Amino acid sequence: MMTRPLRGLARVFACWLALGAAAALAGPDDDKAMVSGDADTNGTPMTTTFGDTVTRQYFGRGPHNLVVTLYTLTNKNGMSVSIMDYGATITSIRVPDRNGKFDDVVLGYDRFAPYLAMKDYFGATIGRYANRIALGRFTLDKIAYQLPVNNPPNSLHGGWIGFNRRHWNFEQVESDTAAARFTYLSKDGEEGYPGNLFVSVTFSLNDDNELRLAYSATTDQPTILNLTNHSYFNLGGAGSGPILNELVTLHADQFTPVDSTLIPTGEIKDVAGTPYDFRQPTAVGAHLKQLDDKPQGYDFNYVLNKGYFSDYGLAATVEDPDSGRRLDVYTDQPGLQFYTGNLLTGSYAGRERKRYAQYSALTLETQHYPDSPNHDNFPSTVLRPGEDFHSTTVYRFSVEK
Repeated sequence: MMTRPLRGLARVFACWLALGAAAALAGPDDDKAMVSGDADTNGTPMTTTFGDTVTRQYFGRGPHNLVVTLYTLTNKNGMSVSIMDYGATITSIRVPDRNGKFDDVVLGYDRFAPYLAMKDYFGATIGRYANRIALGRFTLDKIAYQLPVNNPPNSLHGGWIGFNRRHWNFEQVESDTAAARFTYLSKDGEEGYPGNLFVSVTFSLNDDNELRLAYSATTDQPTILNLTNHSYFNLGGAGSGPILNELVTLHADQFTPVDSTLIPTGEIKDVAGTPYDFRQPTAVGAHLKQLDDKPQGYDFNYVLNKGYFSDYGLAATVEDPDSGRRLDVYTDQPGLQFYTGNLLTGSYAGRERKRYAQYSALTLETQHYPDSPNHDNFPSTVLRPGEDFHSTTVYRFSVEK
């Protein structure tokens, strides 16, 4: 068996950390000082408009002094979604409550610098492989690959410098709805993965308050691929408090149990009779004390009922009784990672200086199962030359009066 080792990543990551730390320490005045060439004479970031529904504005400077740009999609109802080209990251989703009051319902920051220091993947596009791979190892076509072990003892969310830490290219989209496309070329050997992978994510917002994420990818060598978005949702408003009273429905009769390092055991287990059963609307905190995990909380992959492969259907629903906001998640992916912000500590101040503490938001990461390359009974994540990968996830927002 051939082995393809990981080379030189420690040195690269150390350099990247130095760049990131310097930018992360920049305050609001430092951000403004970096605007030269991207702002008007008063230091205010310039805004460019594409038609009536997409705007573009300066957001900061990233590693290698690259300009980071924020794109905002707006529909006729006033709902807006902002995405920056660093990590193809959703920074904001503003929707109304039952009284018509707009709030941001995803965790994020109103300037770029904190994203460099932040380790929680707020709103980011995750790849090349979302979730965990045991010991950072997999074998494909009799070749063994070693990935970065950035979440010891495993590899998590693509490695030290995954897609969330990359600068994506923006493309204007000809569409009847507000839309923006971001593309990225992940080169052969990046973070230990084989093949040159060309990937795109198109974000589109229609007048039914549906945010659609359409992923596509091609490769020139056999590789593995698992893409998702890592937005943290709080339908009461980002920073408004814990989500323990929000009602969650997961359309999944089964889940994949994990070991102490959050790697699936390979078993697919029924949720019936367990604290993991969300087949009916259930408060997030209803069974929290029954969980053995430390810290307590949910961080599990659910096996969606709609089918293993291309079936598209309703995966999850979240309802906030206080605001009346509702989120329905549709996908064609076979799994969904339900995470309740167990590791959020409040150490980072988000928008309006609000602290994001434990249980202050939840994620609904549509995906293939964690560690799939090492489990023959899980749906395959292999992508080969000549194949086109396509996947769609839709977040539909509404209000219950």
